[in-house]
Amino acid sequence: MNHSHSGWIWLKDPVSVQETPVFGCFRKEMTLASVPGSFPVRICADGRYKLYCNGAFCEAGPCKSDNHLRYYDEVELAPYLHTGSNVVAIVVLHYPPQQCNHSVFCTPTPGVWLQSLTCDPLSGIPLLQTDATWQAIQDTGRRIVSENPFFAPLQIYESCTPCKEISGWTAPGFLCTWPNAVEYDLLDLSPVLYVSALKPRPIPFLRRTRREFAGQAVPFRVGPYSTVSVVLDAGELTTGYLFLRLAGGAGAGVELLQAECYLKKVPLHYDNYRDHPEKGDRTDASGILAGYADHYTVLGTGTESRPEEYEPFWFRTFRYLKLSITTKAEPLAVLGLDYEETGYPLEVQTQVETSDPEMRRIWEISERSLRRCMHETYEDCPYYEQMQYAMDSRSQILFTYAIAADDRLARQCMEAFRRSVRPNGLLNASYPNIGNNIIPGFSVYYIGMLYDHMMYFGDAALLCRHLPTVDGILSYFHNHLTPQGLVDKIGDIDAPHPQWSFIDWAEEWDATRGVPPATLQGPLTMESLLYLLGLQYAVAICRYLGQGQTAQRYQSRADALRQAINRCCRNPDGTYRDGPQVQQFSQHCQVFAVLTGTCTPEEGRANLLQTLKHPEQYAQCSVAMMPYLFRALEQCDLYEQTQALWSPWRKMLQYHLTTCAEDLIRQRSDCHAWGALALYELPSVVLGVRPAAPGYAKVSVHPHPAQFRWAKGTVITPRGKVFVEWHKKADETLEVKVSADNDNIIFC
Repeated sequence: MNHSHSGWIWLKDPVSVQETPVFGCFRKEMTLASVPGSFPVRICADGRYKLYCNGAFCEAGPCKSDNHLRYYDEVELAPYLHTGSNVVAIVVLHYPPQQCNHSVFCTPTPGVWLQSLTCDPLSGIPLLQTDATWQAIQDTGRRIVSENPFFAPLQIYESCTPCKEISGWTAPGFLCTWPNAVEYDLLDLSPVLYVSALKPRPIPFLRRTRREFAGQAVPFRVGPYSTVSVVLDAGELTTGYLFLRLAGGAGAGVELLQAECYLKKVPLHYDNYRDHPEKGDRTDASGILAGYADHYTVLGTGTESRPEEYEPFWFRTFRYLKLSITTKAEPLAVLGLDYEETGYPLEVQTQVETSDPEMRRIWEISERSLRRCMHETYEDCPYYEQMQYAMDSRSQILFTYAIAADDRLARQCMEAFRRSVRPNGLLNASYPNIGNNIIPGFSVYYIGMLYDHMMYFGDAALLCRHLPTVDGILSYFHNHLTPQGLVDKIGDIDAPHPQWSFIDWAEEWDATRGVPPATLQGPLTMESLLYLLGLQYAVAICRYLGQGQTAQRYQSRADALRQAINRCCRNPDGTYRDGPQVQQFSQHCQVFAVLTGTCTPEEGRANLLQTLKHPEQYAQCSVAMMPYLFRALEQCDLYEQTQALWSPWRKMLQYHLTTCAEDLIRQRSDCHAWGALALYELPSVVLGVRPAAPGYAKVSVHPHPAQFRWAKGTVITPRGKVFVEWHKKADETLEVKVSADNDNIIFC
């Protein structure tokens, strides 16, 4: 059989990639007679890569995908090149099945592929490409350490003891005696990695901005046999690549502990989901700094003119950084410690001012939360998981539309969930995800994403591509109806159950892990209501696409389901029970009964007022469910009630958070973008700018003043900017001024 080149290379003698994460280092020198005006290269890796040119960090990637497809990146190297000898270096992190990042897919054939688009004018061969002429070695001194013995989805933290054999290897002047890399035969390569199958990166590269810590305490020196700790403050919770520069200090131990905040109390161990730190004022330095850490053993080769450098491979999340050093016989000089802040290049164009100055601060922590939870995907939280969940992402996408009118990350999100479909029709609740994580109701939030995209952008081709997945989801629910016409019991209380009926982190549902306790006695009303909402979204989408028969089929199912809910789950006083067989109640069921039209606005108004006046009788919506509570209140002409509902965010300000907390009950994460609600409420409801027809073909401007005396601002839409200003007159009526920046905006 003839050897067929794949273009992918790997290490000659690596440790088993089935047992432990592997860092592979790849290096190539090339000589240039002159610096080209442009030198683009395409690159992909199985796992993660970081690309360097002449010692400079160029890019990291590829963006997350799965085993159905892989993306390549196109990187411009010309700014990093110079005349003469140049070094292109790549470090690759490949994960095994046993110890892996939960959202990074890897194959059994780890490797890296790079190819320049600039070719030799005579032969047509790329001037730079991965082949057996590259030199490669495993970085055996760097290993991944699980962040938590119970739940560790990141697998990015390191214990590093550098080797002299690779010290300074990314820069020119390094004497490389490594063995050559091995190129895969095409037939030995995992098919998803075939160059012909790779797809171009669908989103822009992440933004990287050099930052320093506030009141930075470096440089400083540590004497022999000493232990020193220094706390550095980034000023806000952020995500960034860390860079540490050292001189001397051979054998010293360095710990880089990254913390979201100061804690009041640290749990003894993290052996279950309820075991979380106790938090208060996030800046109270009398508290404790605890969190995840990287450990580095100093090689001792650095000088002030040529420092020893350590940079953890992937970006980190932190507000505070505790640098702890224990030296041996040789003193150590810490010459520098800074970072490159990174995230999706979100361009915020919406700006809103109101009569309540505190809303400006709530907007600021909300915008920062959204930015910190946008990288290669939307994320639930950057510190603990960096997973893209459907419920979280649906809200984050709406926030993005409202302030940036940018749908690039949203498109990737919807495509990812489409590829996650299970044989039964449901989607993974989080994706990309190497494991199964099924929350039945989360598939409905995916349908909601499609509906939202229809209203903002009106892309019929995108909707048509997703319709089969929508039908599979709705068919799953339809096939799991009880004889009474309700959605049957289709999930339970998390692992070891294969499907988790999570609804919300309501305090009253803590013992059942975010699931209404009614699940212990049968079906959940909320799962019927979510199915009904999905049917209604699908009806609107199909009508927009001219698929009248399918729309009618879904509408008939919706009508029957609505009747079943009212027949089986409604009390004589008009409130909705959490299940047909229990006398347990939640704000959630009343909210979704309004949103689905299961009750009239008048009936819903009465029910919602009951939940607000008697919270002890109804499980209350947490931060995650506030977008739906706000919409139900708006539909029932109760939007003024939202004034009190901003209290969790005002508490976040009192606790000196710089981002929105996951919730104020469990308080696991200090940055959870489902809490960035202000980014939607202020432009879309308080100023009132929303699409009135698919694709923003018509613009509705209907302000809801709530507690504000005046508001003004600029709202970006896919068709341009809308300017709104209003104030309350003495008789409490509104005087409203509206304009647009172009004639493409049609008001209704």
